[in-house]
Amino acid sequence: MRRTLLTLAIAVILSGITASAHHSFAAYYFENQSTTIEGEVQEFQLRSPHALLLFRGRTPEGTIETYTAEWANPRRLGEAGITRDTLKPGDLVVVTGSPGRTPAERKVHLKGIRRPVDGWAYGTARRGTR
Repeated sequence: MRRTLLTLAIAVILSGITASAHHSFAAYYFENQSTTIEGEVQEFQLRSPHALLLFRGRTPEGTIETYTAEWANPRRLGEAGITRDTLKPGDLVVVTGSPGRTPAERKVHLKGIRRPVDGWAYGTARRGTR
C-alpha cells in the first residue's frame, strides 16, 4: 500500500512539472490581434522549445528596433522544410503574427513569414495591422 501511494505521489509531482514546463502563447501574446512588420533578419535560432527569429524593423513610432519572433518548435519547422539555413542575416522578410502583451519587449508570436525577393513563404503571411 505504501509503495502504491509513493508511486502515485511521484506521478502527481512529475505531471505537475511537465504541465508547468509548457506555456500558453495567450499568456504572452494578444492571440486575437495581428501585426505585420517588415524587417531585416539579424539571427535565426532553430532551437527547442521554440525557434526564434531576431529581426530589425520599424516601430509604430518610426524608429528601427530589434524584434523577437517566437516561432514553432524545430520538429514542426523541419516537417515544413525549414532548416538552420532557411533564413540568413540580411534577408528582408515580412513577419505576421500576434503582438506581445508588453509592447516595450517588441515580441511577436510568428504566424506567417515571407521573403519578397524570392517568394518564399511560411504560414498565413497575410497582412495585418500594427
